[in-house]
Order: sequence, then C-alpha cells, then structure tokens
Amino acid sequence: MGQPIAVRTDFAAVELRRLARRAKDSDQVRRLLAIAAVLDGASRAEAAKVGGMDRQTLRDWVIRFNEQGPDGLINVPAPGAPAKLNTEHRAFLARIVDEGPTPPIHGVVRWRACDLIMRLHEEFGISVSDDTVYRALKDLGFSHVSARPRAYKQDPEAIEAFKKNSTLAWRKSAAAAPDTPVEVWFQDEMRVGQKNKLTYRWARKGSRPRAAHDQRTQSTYLFGAVCPELGTGAALVLPFCNSEAMQLHLNEIASKVSPGAHAIVILDQAGWHGAKELKIPHNISLMPLPPRSPELNSQENIWQFMRQNWLSNRVFKSYDNIVDHCCYAWNTLIDQPWKIMSIALRDWAYIGRSI
Repeated sequence: MGQPIAVRTDFAAVELRRLARRAKDSDQVRRLLAIAAVLDGASRAEAAKVGGMDRQTLRDWVIRFNEQGPDGLINVPAPGAPAKLNTEHRAFLARIVDEGPTPPIHGVVRWRACDLIMRLHEEFGISVSDDTVYRALKDLGFSHVSARPRAYKQDPEAIEAFKKNSTLAWRKSAAAAPDTPVEVWFQDEMRVGQKNKLTYRWARKGSRPRAAHDQRTQSTYLFGAVCPELGTGAALVLPFCNSEAMQLHLNEIASKVSPGAHAIVILDQAGWHGAKELKIPHNISLMPLPPRSPELNSQENIWQFMRQNWLSNRVFKSYDNIVDHCCYAWNTLIDQPWKIMSIALRDWAYIGRSI
C-alpha cells in the first residue's frame, strides 16, 4: 500500500465545496467533494466513497490537486496520435485545391482523393489515406459540390458593371413619378416535358437507385417571375415560347405589381424578350442582363428548386398532366414566400431602390 499523501492546505474544505457548487464538470465536482472530505478528517475509504472512486484513484487525484489546484481535477483529453498532415501540408493542400488541376499537366479535370494523395507524396514523401485527405479538406472549409456552369465567352467585367450600375439605370429607365416605390423582379422561362430530369437522392452506400425516365417529347413552358423582397411571383403555363407568350407574361407580372409601385424586370436577352411588337405595361420596365450571365438571374435558382422538389423523377402521362404539375409546383412555391426570399434575394439588386 502506498504511503499517505498530505493534501495542500491553502484551500479549505468549505472553499472546495463552494467551488464544487459552481463547477460545470461533474467529474471535477466529485473530486472536489472527495478532497474536501479528506480535509474534514474523513478516512481515505470514506472520502473515496464520497467521490465514487477507489482509494488508489483518490490518491492519484490528490497528487494532481497538490500540483495544479482545483483546475487539475478536470479531465484532460488524451492527445492521441500526432496528425499526419501538419500546417505546411494543409496549406499546400488548400492551395492546390483552390487552384484546381491543369488537365495537360495533371491528367485530370478535377481533383480526386487519390490525386491529392499522390501530390502530397510527390511534394513531401508522405503517405496518407483517403479519409485523412477528406477530413483535412473538411477542416479547411472545403466541401464536395457541383460546379456552377459558366459560359465560355462570359465577360466578368460586364457582370460586375451591371451589379454596380444597375440602380443608376433604373432611375433612367423607369417611367414613373419621383418617390415611386421600386420592385425588383427576375423573369425567365423553363421547359417542362415528358423527357424529364433525374435528381440526387439518399440511398444506401454502394447502391444506385433507379427512377423512371420517359423518352416521349410532349412539353410545355412555364413563364415565371419573382419579386424576392416581397416573396411573391407571377407565372403562366403556355404551350409556346415566343413574343406572344412573353406579352401575356408581362401583362401577368404587371397585374401582380403593388399598387402605385414600379417594377424593374431583370431578364436575359432572348429574342422574344426584346421583340419590337411587345407592348410594355406602364408599371414595369425591362432590364436585360449582360450576355452569357445566367447566374445573375435568380429565377434560374427558383427553377432548380422547383425541379428538385416537385417536377423531377416523374413520368407525365399527358400534356394536361404536365400543366397540372407545373401549376401545382408554382402554387406550392407561392405559398412559401420565405423560400422565394431565401433563394432569390440578391444584395446587389436592392441598393438605392427609390426612383
């Protein structure tokens, strides 16, 4: 049996119990109460019983208490094995992932775990597993996401200029009296047909779920526009996508604009959007986007949300069935204004809204 160890006396039993009442760590509380019992003159067996431990364990905690005080009675997590990737390795990993691969040099168009493992081995001579790379990427703030399409001849400067100068253009384009409230709308069209899309879904690892995919070609067009700030929208399901259909949709948008307000409708440069025969309603103005910049039109994100939740993975029996599903999807969206606000709101579109 080990020799008894004296407990440091700069903490009184009353003080240790007071610390125990304020402590948030339950294990520290038990140990403080056990040592307080020792200071009150209890035997080692009695004090160990108070703390719910054996006498040898109490002796070990008394040693920690003598060396570090009450803070020494808190469990310290084991350090575990040293990390296989140090700061330098992680910085290298973050840099090459940010830069992406160069296909002629690296032979791939996207980094896989095995590619990153090979690069780490070439650069530092270390060997790590897929899981180590995945954990490191997650810790560095990366996630595995699909790429956003970008037109090959897109002009980034034109996009930034549009964001910066759009509010100035509103003041010139809106045929409205001073102090008229401005509503910003985003407009686009989506074809919905029997040759439908398949979406991602949850499934067991190692499996690939099957979904019906029709090869017939009946389709219709959903003309839609949303005002993200108000969480509202206007849509029509039409059989054709032309200037006549566009006119009907502009009239529908005009009927949804708040009384006394003027709507700026942001849309792409499709031919029917700027047709000469269009008669623009008095309470809206059209603002075309720069060429090849669909990411500026948040109606595109609305379409994606609708497809993923209500329209994909379906087989449409007939044209009327397609129309019914389009109407259901749009009406379900309109019943969730917070979704429209969350998906479609763009900060750059709401600077200086008054005309």
